[in-house]
Amino acid sequence: MNALPIIPEEFQIKEQIHQRHYLVDGELKPWSGETSEVISTISSTKAYKHTVLGSIPTLGEKEAMEALDSAVTAWNRGQGVWPTMKVKDRIKCMETFVQKMETKRDEVVKLLMWEIGKNKPDSYKEFDRTVEYIYDTIEEYKKLDRSCAKFEKHDGVYAHIRRGPLGVVLCLGPYNYPLNETFALLIPAIIMGNTAIFKPAKHGVLLITPLLEAFHSSFPKGVVNILFGRGRTVAAPIMKTGKVDVLALIGNSKSANALQDQHPKSNRLRLVLGLEAKNPAIVLPDADLDLTVKEVIAGTTSFNGQRCTALKVVYVHEAIKEKFLAKYADAMDALTYGNPWDEGAMLTPLPEPGKPEYIQELLDDALAKGASIVNKKGGRRTDNYIWPAILYPVTKDMRVYQEEQFGPIVPVVSFSDISQPLDDMAESNYGQQVSLFGKDVRSLSPLIDTLANLVCRVNLNSSCQRGPDVYPFTGRKDSAQSTLSVHDALRSFSIRTFVAFKDNELNNETIEQLLDAKVSNFLSTDYIL
Repeated sequence: MNALPIIPEEFQIKEQIHQRHYLVDGELKPWSGETSEVISTISSTKAYKHTVLGSIPTLGEKEAMEALDSAVTAWNRGQGVWPTMKVKDRIKCMETFVQKMETKRDEVVKLLMWEIGKNKPDSYKEFDRTVEYIYDTIEEYKKLDRSCAKFEKHDGVYAHIRRGPLGVVLCLGPYNYPLNETFALLIPAIIMGNTAIFKPAKHGVLLITPLLEAFHSSFPKGVVNILFGRGRTVAAPIMKTGKVDVLALIGNSKSANALQDQHPKSNRLRLVLGLEAKNPAIVLPDADLDLTVKEVIAGTTSFNGQRCTALKVVYVHEAIKEKFLAKYADAMDALTYGNPWDEGAMLTPLPEPGKPEYIQELLDDALAKGASIVNKKGGRRTDNYIWPAILYPVTKDMRVYQEEQFGPIVPVVSFSDISQPLDDMAESNYGQQVSLFGKDVRSLSPLIDTLANLVCRVNLNSSCQRGPDVYPFTGRKDSAQSTLSVHDALRSFSIRTFVAFKDNELNNETIEQLLDAKVSNFLSTDYIL
């Protein structure tokens, strides 16, 4: 018989959360219509049973149009209070928000663990990293504004150049980082003066509830509008109107393409997209195997491989494949499985109820086509988990090679000629990152030169990752569009705009008077400390 799970007092679900409000036009509007149950695949009973966490509104097209109208009105063709506000005043609003957000740390972290199964250290890290990201964005915006507090002169023409907002942003975040990656879109979008409609992901939706009041009380009405419901029900109608200026989405390319196709004037639509990837590891003959295995374990199993930056295929040189596979299998089977609050739990329940079955399909397909499971525990099933399986040898006709598995299963491919992984990467639809393991500089140098043109980040003797957030985060081909980082995201959600005037007595006198009067929020040389 199963033992009763031990759940620390502070993480127990004592009351369900039945969210009955959504944020539109500066109001937390009550909802009495259809709702959707929010469940966790984590069980709190002896016999396995999912846990009901609460429910959220199932909003429809009517509410979606309300949110859109609110954002469009707040934008007001660029004349709204928010887009024309002084930079320092927008910063004050954002500082107010993040200070209120910090008071909700424990509530949000608890829901992160229950809703998506992220372990305790990573859940706290996601919250703290998001807060840090907001403060870093504020500081970066100050730097950006300081660099604009001047006039340039070329060929007898002065220019005062700033970055201006784009308009209305539709923001859709992912379930695997429902706080951090969602806010990496939303925060730079709104601080630059855009207005936004935000719909949380299907999983990791209740954790927005503790933050609703902070959004409501920190920004002018219509700047942030928060909807709950199904993407195709609320996002598609919004896109069909053609009133969205920016689609900001972290998810998969099929969703991005479908939403783009709904927009009647796609030439007007700015895209900020973080999409799927099939990041490879390339292990060269002289790689330090202990270090390599440690990094590959982290790259393939952190949050059960449910990261776009996860290592999803491992290329190992023939000369060391046996040693590598033996060490890798031992390390994989030594990992600790448990609930998110269990000390040392690296592997945790999968948040999608159907994910173990999907991983099993990939596993069965690979085994039927000649692969074997290398590690002893690989493929073991429970109600809400399937143990990470290392598969070797993997061939191109296997689904696990072709698809972004986004879960605990790792295809391993051996090679004798380095052109094989390079050609595979060149043929791939994806191009985000790669992990390269080796020591010989004569071998590494030409590889780095080539890989830098195939992906956007080459990780030397380390696993793929997004952070630190100040570094560029983007991808080639189907993996991304635009760049997300503290520095680049502000540019992704804005456009350069400027006032120009010829150098003559009338213009110079007029500009001096404008600056002295301090009545223009755009034309200003004020320096924000």
